[in-house]
Amino acid sequence: MLNTWIQTYTGKRFNLLDPDIDSIDIEDIAHALSMQCRYTGHTLVFYSVAEHSVHVSRITDSSDSLWGLLHDASEAYLGDVASPLKHSGLMQGYIALEERVQAAICQKFGLPLTMPKSVKLADETLLATEKRDIMAMNGNDWGLTVKAMPNTIQPVPANVAKSIFLNRFDILRLRNGDKDRIWK
Repeated sequence: MLNTWIQTYTGKRFNLLDPDIDSIDIEDIAHALSMQCRYTGHTLVFYSVAEHSVHVSRITDSSDSLWGLLHDASEAYLGDVASPLKHSGLMQGYIALEERVQAAICQKFGLPLTMPKSVKLADETLLATEKRDIMAMNGNDWGLTVKAMPNTIQPVPANVAKSIFLNRFDILRLRNGDKDRIWK
């Protein structure tokens, strides 16, 4: 029998091929994303996916902020694949799985299944900003069509990234009127 589940930070069993929304936990997402470095670790300093997600949530349209915070949440369960490889045409199975996990996350947190345009734009803006602030300067053209944010990214340690991610989640949850809902 094929074993297709992982044990999460909080001890839950998460089935990678058949995600159950009851096994999705914001604490697991925050913890895992805070421990993952962007750009497969090829940054000047550690810069987590959790911190990136918080920045995206802050510059997207306010109505899309929770989607912005959770736009990379599937990576908490699947890890990430470098974008050039993911979009090479060789990773269709991974992309389908990523979409299935993200759909379960959207269902869990009451988000539309399609990423809002403002989140995509915010993600691209962060990409330009991260290129400027946390990557080696070498003149490589990434083909970006958006400008970097005026603010400079000051990366934080994993434990701080986790804390700001969870804090941002709580703020957005309360803003959306979900103060009584438990997201465990």
